[in-house]
Amino acid sequence: MDAVKRQKSPPTPSQALLAKIFHWTNLISLFIMLFSGLQIYNANPVFGGRGGWHFPSFLTLGGWLAGGRNWHFAAMWIYSLNLLGYGIYVGLSRRWQRRYASSSDVKALRVSQNAKRKNYALHRVVYTAIVPILILSISSGLAMYKPAQFHGLYSLFINWQTLRTIHFITVPIVVVFTAVHSILALKVGTIRLVKSMFI
Repeated sequence: MDAVKRQKSPPTPSQALLAKIFHWTNLISLFIMLFSGLQIYNANPVFGGRGGWHFPSFLTLGGWLAGGRNWHFAAMWIYSLNLLGYGIYVGLSRRWQRRYASSSDVKALRVSQNAKRKNYALHRVVYTAIVPILILSISSGLAMYKPAQFHGLYSLFINWQTLRTIHFITVPIVVVFTAVHSILALKVGTIRLVKSMFI
């Protein structure tokens, strides 16, 4: 009698506890900044002046301008320091060798016929491309937070409206990155890989 051999499910990837802490902290602080940032935006919309389009209250955090600012800047420090800590961790643990794009990844995207290899390459390219966006988001946020103390940084953005616009534009890019990063992780390692980063 022929027996149907079932393939064993691949083992769940193992992630270091520090990596899980970094991911949880990033995710929570990112959403606090997002919703409190929308509260700040509503006080003086970037587009259309004070009469411009407003976000509905259920998408905002803080209740009023000062409350939104308090939540936003508190989460900003947590987010920024967490990213700095993660950068140091990636450097010391040499995780950067497996996380960031190389010339072989760019070549794979152009000529490889292996779908899995192309997914890995795209994942690393996206992971690498977000770094300058994060730096721009944090630097523009700091320039808005303390324009007098960070005058040199503020002057790089020409004027206040340009600074606010650039900072606002980086937000949906980071949110889209988070979604794309998760989707690519699903394609590369299925739900087991995503779960391993948080559980």
